[in-house]
Amino acid sequence: MDRHIAGNNSFTVPPASMFSLTALSLIISITIYDKLLVPLLRSITRNQRGINILQRIGTGMLFSLTTMIIAALVEKKRLDRTENNEPMSVIWLAPQFIVIGVADAFTLVGLQEYFYDQVPDSMRSLGIAFYLSVLGAASFLNNLLITAVDTLADDFSAKSWFGKDLNSSRLDRFYWFLAGVTAANICVYVVVAKRCPYKNVQLNQVVVDSSVSAA
Repeated sequence: MDRHIAGNNSFTVPPASMFSLTALSLIISITIYDKLLVPLLRSITRNQRGINILQRIGTGMLFSLTTMIIAALVEKKRLDRTENNEPMSVIWLAPQFIVIGVADAFTLVGLQEYFYDQVPDSMRSLGIAFYLSVLGAASFLNNLLITAVDTLADDFSAKSWFGKDLNSSRLDRFYWFLAGVTAANICVYVVVAKRCPYKNVQLNQVVVDSSVSAA
């Protein structure tokens, strides 16, 4: 891909720097959510959080599905342009990194709130450990999924989706596969979330006697 911003003599974008878009998107999304969306949603839903925790996680999953669709479309376009020897700007990768940052603002923060608020009071420290273990387990499952898909692709299509050369790989098909898995996961999540009970969390209020002056 063409990593120049504007012309061959312009700044060259380092490949690893694309992940900074996800971090920036995450920070901006959390700020917008807390400062703008929560007050607006609070007035509509009468919920102190704007939307409940499971709804926030589900919204993040929808953004994750959107990310996979964008990634599949961009990768297919890149492969088509490669066949015609037409370079493709690295800017085309920006939308998927930005959207995944928005997804993390809903999903990861929602998971952290869920494991902290909804576990018994005596297990809150362990709840944070559960949150981190979910991320670790997801990484292991991701590696297992890539291995399984690569093996099946070799058996059924006689061509690996993960070749040594990106131009001979079919990552677009893998992204579509992930989009399908994410969509199925969302359907299961909706069914389970509707049946999931909430623990009543009382917000601690501190009442200060105005008649007591500071020493």
